Amino acid sequence: MPFPFDITATDGRARTGVLKTPRGDVRTPAFMPVGTAATVKAMTVDQVKQTGADIILGNTYHLMLRPGPERMEKLGGLHRFMRWDRPILTDSGGFQVMSLSGISKLTEEAVTFSSHVDGSKHVLTPERSIEIQADRIGADISMQLDECVAWPAEEARARKGMELSARWAKRSKDAFGTRETQALFGIQQGSTYEHLRRESSERLREIGFDGYAIGGLAVGEGHQAMCEVLDYAPDMLPAARPRYLMGVGKPVDLVEAVWRGVDMFDCVLPTRAGRHGQAWTWDGPLNLKNARFAEDEAPLDASVPCPASQEYSRAYLHHLIRTDEILGKILLTWHNLAFYQALNAAMREAISAGGFDAFRADFHARHAAGG
Repeated sequence: MPFPFDITATDGRARTGVLKTPRGDVRTPAFMPVGTAATVKAMTVDQVKQTGADIILGNTYHLMLRPGPERMEKLGGLHRFMRWDRPILTDSGGFQVMSLSGISKLTEEAVTFSSHVDGSKHVLTPERSIEIQADRIGADISMQLDECVAWPAEEARARKGMELSARWAKRSKDAFGTRETQALFGIQQGSTYEHLRRESSERLREIGFDGYAIGGLAVGEGHQAMCEVLDYAPDMLPAARPRYLMGVGKPVDLVEAVWRGVDMFDCVLPTRAGRHGQAWTWDGPLNLKNARFAEDEAPLDASVPCPASQEYSRAYLHHLIRTDEILGKILLTWHNLAFYQALNAAMREAISAGGFDAFRADFHARHAAGG
């Protein structure tokens, strides 16, 4: 395995550790801010670093359309292009193809789709996805191409998607080969069917990956159904490698997933919420558009180590959001990303101290009171 993964402490099923990469260590549990189009929206890379992020996520689908994979390579890859010198994980492009584009055809060989930008036609195979991620973009961690089946799904449809994803996993691994400074993660599929996820995991383990993701969740099934899948899905994956829950989620989702053995996360929620006036805090979310904040001189959350969290009043942030000032979007995004990193740091500390159950109970109590 190119990236050693040292699990430094466990508490029940929760784990904390370090994924060691040539561009720096990733402390787990880890939250990856989403850099959709070579930028974490509304943030400079220095601000993202200041929040405590060890790694970010890049979106293959968006980058392959603009500026294009060959141009990305010509400009030195994504790290140099956006001035981010820490690890980057890229998704395969499959989820955005299914959700954003006009799909022309999905076959055993590839998915053919129309760009949501200009309608141009593109063909994405497992091999092309790996080429774009690993060779053109230069991702530290690439993801296999998979089919993310929409929810709800009948068992037959879920099986079809799982089996195609498993075959594409093998093709992705063959295309990726063995690399010393880059890693490849496989993706478990199977919707909400335990036996399908077990079969998916067995096929992935047989192929062998540097890390393993849990896919096909956060697609509308809801928090409770997601937790029911996570009651069994992480334990089906190799304990010695990172487990990555894709596209998740709200703070409560992260806490519950870590309690069940998940190590890594990504989600657009903190940046998207910030641009729309919502701030996440230890006492739950705040909608800064609400009139009750018009004369509130308290900071967003003084316990979060971030200038946006500590140095601006809720009244001022309310004013910025209500007048649609760009600064309001920047500050709330900055705060939200800092809160997510503070949450993960607190979980790492609680696991190391053997107190994650107490942390989880306190987290739920504070959110319930704040809500």
